[in-house]
Amino acid sequence: MAAAAENRPDEPILTLTSAVDPAHAHILTPDALRFVAALETAFGGRRQELLDARMARQARYDAGELPDFLPETRDIRNSNWSILNTPKDLQDRRVEITGPVDRKMMINALNSDANVFMADFEDASSPTWSNMIDGQVNMYDYARGQLEFTDPKSGKHYELGDDPAVLKIRPRGWHMLEGHAALDGKPVSAGLFDFGLYVFHNARKLMERGTAAYFYLPKMESHQEAKLWDDAFTLAERMLDIPHGTFKATILIETLPAAFEMDEILFAMKDHIVGLNCGRWDYIFSYIKRIGGNADYLLPDRGQVGMGEAFLKAYSLLLIKTCHRRGAHAMGGMAAQIPVKNDEAANDAAFAKVRADKDREASNGHDGTWVAHPALVPVAKEVFDALMPQANQIHRTREDITITREDLLAPHKGTTTEDGIRENIRVGVQYIGAWLNGRGAVPLYNLMEDAATAEISRTQIWQQLKHGAKLSDGRVVDRALVNHLYADEMAALRTALGADAFAEGRLDEAGDLFLDLIYADAFTEFLTTPAYELIK
Repeated sequence: MAAAAENRPDEPILTLTSAVDPAHAHILTPDALRFVAALETAFGGRRQELLDARMARQARYDAGELPDFLPETRDIRNSNWSILNTPKDLQDRRVEITGPVDRKMMINALNSDANVFMADFEDASSPTWSNMIDGQVNMYDYARGQLEFTDPKSGKHYELGDDPAVLKIRPRGWHMLEGHAALDGKPVSAGLFDFGLYVFHNARKLMERGTAAYFYLPKMESHQEAKLWDDAFTLAERMLDIPHGTFKATILIETLPAAFEMDEILFAMKDHIVGLNCGRWDYIFSYIKRIGGNADYLLPDRGQVGMGEAFLKAYSLLLIKTCHRRGAHAMGGMAAQIPVKNDEAANDAAFAKVRADKDREASNGHDGTWVAHPALVPVAKEVFDALMPQANQIHRTREDITITREDLLAPHKGTTTEDGIRENIRVGVQYIGAWLNGRGAVPLYNLMEDAATAEISRTQIWQQLKHGAKLSDGRVVDRALVNHLYADEMAALRTALGADAFAEGRLDEAGDLFLDLIYADAFTEFLTTPAYELIK
C-alpha cells in the first residue's frame, strides 16, 4: 500500500511557517507532510531523550570520567554476528565524493567517475529553507531521471552521463531542528524531515531504477541513537510497503563516544547498515568537546593533528577491524584539498598529500575513501586501484590489531603557535560568514571546508583559553592575546576583501558569533545552533 493511501485526513500534519514556493509545491504536499508528521510523532520524544542523555554523559566527563567500552554490551562485542547484506551497487565504494545539494554541483559530482556521491543536507549545506527544499527538488528529479541544469549566466547545460555515481544522501543530525516545519507548535527533527521527504517521494522510483534509498547518518554518539534511526527506517519501509532492510546506511563515526560503541552501532542497525566511516574532522571537534575540559587532552595546532598517529590512528584502525569482522565496509576519511590554480608546485604538493593519505588508508585496509572535488577522484582511485584490485577489502579482518581505551584517548603531541590561532580565526570567521549567506561548502586557502572546520577552529581556541595554553614562544593564550590577533585578522580580511565584500560576507556578524563561542564559560554544543537563528 502506498503512503498516500495510508494517510487519512484526520492524521497529524506538519504546519509550515513559511509560504510554499510554487516550485516546491510538489515536494511539500499534504501527504508528504503527514508522512513526516508520523515519523516525528513516533520518534520526536525519543530523539529529545537521547539528546538529554548526551548532556548527562557530558556532565560525567566534566566531572572527570573518561569514555570507555560499555560493560553492559560486552556480549555484543564478543559474539559472532554479521550485518544483513550489502546491495550490489554498494559493493565497490573505493572513491566517494561529497558535496552540497546544489543542482549543478550534484550533476558534476555524479558525473565525476566516483563510485558514490553523497548529497549533503548537513555540514556541506547551509540549512536555509530554500536550500533544503531546493535540495529535495533535486533528489526528486534525480530519482525520475530528469536532473539537468542550464546556467543562466553562461548558458552552459549540465546533464547526467551514462554511468553516474550511486547516490547517497546525508540528512541533518539528531541535534538539529527544522525551524520552518512544526508539529503541535514545536519545530520538528531536521533529520526526520530530510529523511521523510526523501523516501516518501523517491524510494520506489529509486527501486524502479535498480537502486534504493541509501544514506550517510551523521554525528551519532551512542548505539541507542543508531537504534532510533533503525526504527525510523523500519517504520518508513512499512508505511511505504517496501521490504524490510531495503534502506541502507553508512554511519559516520565522528564523535568520540561513538568510537567506543562501533560494534553496538553496527548491531543496532544490522538489517539497515553497510558500513562505518571515519569522519575525521568532526571527530577532532568531538574529542575536544567531550574531554577537552581536561588539560591532559589539550591538542596542538590542528595542522599537527594527523590521521597517522595518536587517537586518530587508533580509531581508524579499530573501525577497520570492527567493520570487517561484521561484513561491513570500513570507509576512510575526507581529502579536503582542491586544485590550486596558477601554482603548479602548490598543486603538486596538495595532490601528493592526497596520495599519501589514500595510500595509508588503502594499506591499512579501508574499503574506500572520500574526496571533496572531482579533480581528486582520479588521484584517489589510482591509489585504491593499485592497492585494492578487488571490490573491497572486507576479507582483511585485521586480527593483528589491538586497540585499547588508552589508544583511543591518546592526544597528539605538538605545539601551539600564533600562526595556528590566526588560521583558526581566519578560517572560522570566513566559514561562518559564508554559512550565514547560504553556502555550506566553502573553498578557503586551497581546501574545501564545511561546518566541521569552523567547529574545530572555535573549539581549539576555547580549549586553549580554558587551559591557558602556552605558545611555542612562551606566551600564554589569554583573552588579551586572542583579542589582539582577532582584531589584526579581521582588519586584514577587510583590507583584502574590500569594505563592500566584507560587509556582504556578513563577517562582522560571523566574528561576533565566533567570539561569543570561544569566550563562553559553558561550551556550546554546535555553532550551527545559534547560527541557525540568524538565517532561518
